[in-house]
Amino acid sequence: MVLPLLSREEVEARIADGDLLVIRHGYVLKLNSWIAKHPGGDKAIHHMVGRDATDEIDVYHEEATMRKMDAFRVGYVGTPWKSFVPPLQGGKFRTRAEIEATKDSEYVQPAPRWAKDFNKDVSDSKAAVIDKMLQKELESDLEKYPSLDPETQQHIHNKFRELFVELDEDGWFQCNYWGYVREFSRIGTFFALSYLFFTWRQSSLLLLAISATFLGLGWHQIVFICHDAGHQAITHNYYFDNLMGIFLASYIGGLSLTWWKRNHNVHHIVTNDPVHDPDIQHLPFFAVSERLFGSIYSTYYERWLWFDKFSQAAIQLQHYLYYPILCFGRFNLYRLSWEHLLRGLGPRHGKAAFFRWVELLGLAVFQYWFFYRLCYLTLSTAAERWTFIMVSHIATMPVHVQITLSHFAQSTSNMGMDESFPQRQIRTTLDVSCPAWFDWVHGGLQFQAVHHLFPRMPRHNFRAVQPRIIRFCEELGLHYTIFGFYKGEEHVINHLRQIGEQAKIFQACNEFCRQELIGGEAPLLDEAVAMVKEEKAKASKQVPPIFAAQRKTL
Repeated sequence: MVLPLLSREEVEARIADGDLLVIRHGYVLKLNSWIAKHPGGDKAIHHMVGRDATDEIDVYHEEATMRKMDAFRVGYVGTPWKSFVPPLQGGKFRTRAEIEATKDSEYVQPAPRWAKDFNKDVSDSKAAVIDKMLQKELESDLEKYPSLDPETQQHIHNKFRELFVELDEDGWFQCNYWGYVREFSRIGTFFALSYLFFTWRQSSLLLLAISATFLGLGWHQIVFICHDAGHQAITHNYYFDNLMGIFLASYIGGLSLTWWKRNHNVHHIVTNDPVHDPDIQHLPFFAVSERLFGSIYSTYYERWLWFDKFSQAAIQLQHYLYYPILCFGRFNLYRLSWEHLLRGLGPRHGKAAFFRWVELLGLAVFQYWFFYRLCYLTLSTAAERWTFIMVSHIATMPVHVQITLSHFAQSTSNMGMDESFPQRQIRTTLDVSCPAWFDWVHGGLQFQAVHHLFPRMPRHNFRAVQPRIIRFCEELGLHYTIFGFYKGEEHVINHLRQIGEQAKIFQACNEFCRQELIGGEAPLLDEAVAMVKEEKAKASKQVPPIFAAQRKTL
């Protein structure tokens, strides 16, 4: 079958008509019939509509899977392809009639403006202030990273493809199964110690807490194996990896692997975008970007994340609340897992559809053996139950620290569709340096930049591959961020503190402007900030350097 050459206008019109068209290696894939079956979830595909998704598809899929994609080809386009902003991200597409009406004029797809397309009831003055804040971060990124011109970004893409092939040929995508022998030995040891201290507990809350700690550490380690299984980075066999991951995640840990895959795939594709990435959408407790000051509509959760009075108060204290809130992170994962499965948000057709029922059974089994048999029937007092549940869940906190450490303080600016896949991943991700013997605490995912560039690479290979990634970034002028653990945590806490201080000043400025509004025009922001600084001197001794720099431009 001879495929037609599709013009840019034809691709745009077909997307306007509802076709889900994605570009890979110059071929146009129509994925309407596949999206309900996609094991990685529907959102991952929606974020790629109209875009050149070559790198994203290639690093995520096995060669056998990619060969099956040929069946979805409906044409080809000229390369390099200038990506559209997908409809899910606010991209506007013209119908054939609209294209015909404007054919004699040069047309450029209008970039969506966050305040207009994703925020509700944001006043022009408030949106302008937030825009200024975001612009400062964008300008900093533009100075730090290579130019967004097509030639530069295409060069980065080509060098990344070469690196991908080299690493594949050198065997770094093959799993070292001895790594998993160590993993399961460690997990078995933690569970065995938990059982021993549980049987020795008698009436001692201390021994019970020690038992709970070892149980939590076992769960903590299981999460990393489930992560690998979800990426098919263990055996590379779809059913074996997924079923093993589901058994460990659901039946032993009470969590949904299919929920995680849907969430995590979106995180990989739109990393650190406050509107689209669920991994940094934690209102009302955390805000890692000023964009959240305007209340956003999450394209992942499909609901408003309000920057209300409670959020405004919590965000100002978020650097103090960071660790206490992370202690309860596992309870939130239970909620998200049940919501995902009960609402049927995963694939309802295709080879992944039956996983929903396997996981529902798994979550029910976990509720039975842990909360009912172990906590309710075996433990006799409320104090014992409360201690065992809370300590075991708090012991899993290092997982949440690792996840947030890698992204919370990194760039959240949107550099548009011209930015290449590897540049975005390096810009939004942080690596943590630690001794090799300490890898088990981080689960190997402290090499987060390596993982984001090559999601299917087994994590036991990350440490060996990292120097080659660093050299790749140095050659291309990509700023590779790497900190020690304590320096990284300080980096995150300081970032949360700065965002909290900006939220405090921003809220006070808005209140001042509302009170002093005269004749429909608000006072200059400089004057408002100066008065707020004076009035809030005791609460905030100095304006954060970032906000001070922004204020000079307003």
